[in-house]
Amino acid sequence: MKNIDSQTNSQEEIVITETTTKPVLDVHERPNLGMWLTFSIQHVFAMFGATILVPMLIGLNPSVALLTSGLGTLAYLAITKGKIPIYLGSSFAFITPFIALAEKGVGAQMLGCLVIGIAYVVMALIVRGVGIEKIVKLLPPVVTGPIVIVIGLSLAPTAVNMATLNGGHFDWGYTLVAIFTLAVTIIFTNYVKGFFGLIPVLMGIIFGYLAAAFAGLVDFSAVSAANWFAVPNIVVPFKDYVPEFSWAAVMAVIFVVIAPISEHVGNVTLLGKITGKNFIKDPGLDKSLLGDATAIGISSMLGGVPNTTYGENIGVMALTRVYSVFVIAGAAVLAIAFSFCGKISAVIMSIPNAAMGGVSLLLFGVIASGGLRMLIDNKINLSVNRNLVIVATILTIGIGGFGIPIGIYGSIHGVGLAAIVGVILQQILPKKEAGFGEVR
Repeated sequence: MKNIDSQTNSQEEIVITETTTKPVLDVHERPNLGMWLTFSIQHVFAMFGATILVPMLIGLNPSVALLTSGLGTLAYLAITKGKIPIYLGSSFAFITPFIALAEKGVGAQMLGCLVIGIAYVVMALIVRGVGIEKIVKLLPPVVTGPIVIVIGLSLAPTAVNMATLNGGHFDWGYTLVAIFTLAVTIIFTNYVKGFFGLIPVLMGIIFGYLAAAFAGLVDFSAVSAANWFAVPNIVVPFKDYVPEFSWAAVMAVIFVVIAPISEHVGNVTLLGKITGKNFIKDPGLDKSLLGDATAIGISSMLGGVPNTTYGENIGVMALTRVYSVFVIAGAAVLAIAFSFCGKISAVIMSIPNAAMGGVSLLLFGVIASGGLRMLIDNKINLSVNRNLVIVATILTIGIGGFGIPIGIYGSIHGVGLAAIVGVILQQILPKKEAGFGEVR
């Protein structure tokens, strides 16, 4: 495999390193039918738990989320010319604003989703116009790392409430099911090898669901009544609701967009390191962003949730060395097929908060840990005052929920405000310190 190794003196440049292990399947290699199905199912399992969890948290339909996840991934692969093997699933970054928008109805949520897609299009045009180097300077790891940490930790109270509260009150039954679910997920993560070790979230949900059923916390009536084949309950503008412009919906999401966009850059760069290819240059970050934008636009037209490139599936590729875009496309087709199975949809909807909360206790922490890993992998030196100030300020503002009211438009707060402040500090603070030279 060709070496791609760019050594730099600054963290603001993108570094693509080689993968020294021969892939089982390279990006454009097609497996035989049996392997194709097996590898694709594996990717479905990797994204399944998180993709259905987000819509359940924000009051949207999990089956529609599966449908738009599959359609969005196929659109992404088409726009990137089949060159980037990335799966798109439900984004965690917008959970907080979408929970708030739920009070204003699905129309407000879908407007917010559309605004997110438009923001991605604008960013793609900017990247094409000014070049990737200038964009990356705005979002180095010292900024993106703590932003990702904030995304995970700001969701921690939601996980705790799901795991412990029943009707707003502490419930020992819920709590014990959540603890059991968490324990199973941890066991599969750390002690189980092979295929089942790659799907700890799904296994945690399955065992947590069984425990909840044993505890009498599951209502099976909807599962019994459901048909095997059922069209997902899609929500179409002008048919199911009349779109109405709302500044509240726009302002709720627009300042959070910088966080998943920065994650997007990190994921595409990471996948390049794993596969030994430079996807930032070919097919280009602008096309990758446009693929994400298209997927999000599809969600906004069908009642889905905003999608994003999934680190879970990148992790599967790193472990299996199967990089084939055909496998990713197969996973997308399977997700679409599952969304039309009424029994599967009913089972998903019957999963109690206790089981989902148990998984979330780990999952949201894993998201935060991903940001910490970005800081470590990029050797961000926190003994340097500049780095310490940027990281500390982003964490405090984001996790603390610091907000600034902006009149009738609501407020800028949490992750969005933290991201803006981080970008500003990255630009205005000196990049050299006495005794340190160029700051990392």
